[in-house]
Amino acid sequence: MTIKKIITVPDPILKEVSEPINKVDSKTQLLLDDMLETMYEAPGIGLAAVQVGIPLRLVVIDVSWNKEDGNKDPKFLINPKIVSKSEKLSSYEEGCLSIPDQYAEIERPESCVVEYLNYDGKQSTLKADGILSTCLQHEIDHLNGVLFIDYLSKLKRNIMIKKVTKSSKSKKDRVIA
Repeated sequence: MTIKKIITVPDPILKEVSEPINKVDSKTQLLLDDMLETMYEAPGIGLAAVQVGIPLRLVVIDVSWNKEDGNKDPKFLINPKIVSKSEKLSSYEEGCLSIPDQYAEIERPESCVVEYLNYDGKQSTLKADGILSTCLQHEIDHLNGVLFIDYLSKLKRNIMIKKVTKSSKSKKDRVIA
């Protein structure tokens, strides 16, 4: 498996709407496996294919993963679609591998139901609440070209993007021997 490079803001690919997968095959599964390893390495609890520069409707999630104890329960979602959301809202402090070291309280529906194809290409449905619901909505937003910072004011969003841009530039100038 291959660890992929995670794309960060302000790269315009993150604003693209991802294309659906027409056929689940070994190539699709290999990409999902690479995405999962990339997500664990980062470390994160969710990753959309567009975040590794591939605008396809693929998501990997593991909200139970804990680096210390090694427990894993990955979910692979191909062409995920939210079919219902609760009216009740909840708020979580969200972060994003494509917006490193930046966090904000985001309010989203507390629960949702998602239809998708699983790792083997079989039609599946997932009913989620809590952190899993938030993570699913966050990752599916990525597939639609939406970032969690898009829910913030323009001022807050621009400040976060500038911080990430400045941080990535300063890392490039460093010499680590």
